[in-house]
Amino acid sequence: MLSLENKLSILGEGARYDVSCASSGSVRRPQAGLIGSTSTAIAGVCHSWSEDGRCVSLLKILMSNACVYDCAYCLNRSSADIPRASLTPEELAELTIEFYRRNYIEGLFLSSAVLMDPQYTTEQMIKALALLRHTYRFNGYIHVKAIPGVDPLLLQQLGLLADRMSVNIELPSESSLRLLAPEKEKRGILQPMANIRDLVNINKEERSRFRSAPLFAPAGQSTQMVVGASPETDRHILLLSQSLYRRYELRRVYYSAYVPVGNTSILPRDLPVPLTREHRLYQADWLVRLYGFSAEEVLDESYPHLEANIDPKAAWALRHLHLFPVEVNTADKATLLRVPGLGERSAQRIIQARRSKRLKPEDVKKMGMVIKRAQYFLTADGVFMGSIPLEHPELKLRLLDGPLEPQLSLLEDPAAPWIPQLPYFTKSLQPPEVVSEAGELAQVKKLATPPPAPWQDTVWQQVPPPAELPASLLPPASGKGG
Repeated sequence: MLSLENKLSILGEGARYDVSCASSGSVRRPQAGLIGSTSTAIAGVCHSWSEDGRCVSLLKILMSNACVYDCAYCLNRSSADIPRASLTPEELAELTIEFYRRNYIEGLFLSSAVLMDPQYTTEQMIKALALLRHTYRFNGYIHVKAIPGVDPLLLQQLGLLADRMSVNIELPSESSLRLLAPEKEKRGILQPMANIRDLVNINKEERSRFRSAPLFAPAGQSTQMVVGASPETDRHILLLSQSLYRRYELRRVYYSAYVPVGNTSILPRDLPVPLTREHRLYQADWLVRLYGFSAEEVLDESYPHLEANIDPKAAWALRHLHLFPVEVNTADKATLLRVPGLGERSAQRIIQARRSKRLKPEDVKKMGMVIKRAQYFLTADGVFMGSIPLEHPELKLRLLDGPLEPQLSLLEDPAAPWIPQLPYFTKSLQPPEVVSEAGELAQVKKLATPPPAPWQDTVWQQVPPPAELPASLLPPASGKGG
């Protein structure tokens, strides 16, 4: 018989690959007679972020890891040789409320393996959340993972107890789903998404007419997909995310870089997918959601993969130099948001400042914005702000991400000097190229640009730049990146 402490250890470990636990979009303010809220932030078990940027803490746990499915990429698959545990609804509710009372957490992120079948698993989750909401009067944030294939009536009951719901799409294509998770079906995943979308919209209409109507998943829904366990390109993944945002009104799509958890021959070799790929997908996703880009603009058939050493907006700008430079005194907000290094706040600051006078280069520099990247794509009062022209072959090197921060080790001397280096990338299965002579720009550019091979066939690693690298090729060492 497992103790509650052992169950917590096993089920907390089993939930660590779930990344879709942002708590933005829900506001449950303190109420008389209820405990908890979604408007405070303390240190806790799992850090997440609210809509206004505050860090919050959630108990991130599985209801059970005893799964009947055998998904090849999953740590909790039925064939895995791991300890199994399940919480009763009473244990889960008591655990959550005790963690809250001790100030460990202020919310719950609840997922589960499929115990027996989707209906039974969901019924157990509903019982646990009903105890929290009605018996313990818990008013804090709850994010719950819906089980693909669940009955719509159970889905509705679950949503009335949660702030946010999510259904993991798991893999980027139906063919990969059939190969790696044969018990799951595309329809079984997408139909609950459609049901949640419809129920959220119906609830909004009800709430507009009857303020006392109960809330249904007020923070909307999200999903998560594993990246690198199957051969889809970054373009395919981004197009899928765009479709999910538009069709199912998702708040977020989360990307989880594949981590080896098994030895099956149909999975990639036993090396994790570089986190750089996950990071670039989040940046590209941000452009699609908030910056007015379409997935087709960010990546096209000629460029199906995101570059490892340059952010997606800068890469797009380099492919569309004919659209630049942009005049800060006349460009609209949508155009300013396409300039590398300019974000929502910077664009708004420029628009507000130019209402009172015509901006000159010195005015832009005094506005408190980091324009290390943006300067190469802007003019102010007709004056180009960059230190080199757009056509200069060094421009891409100036836009590279870097210098890289060191990865610290317990075996290294923390007082030892560290020399910043440009992020060069190459295939680990091939000997690194070298620059034979200082100043051979073509070879330096070839070394600095990753080959166009797919991520899943390539293991990217850092390669130190040659000692003869000319100082003129190093990016300016001023402040943080824009």
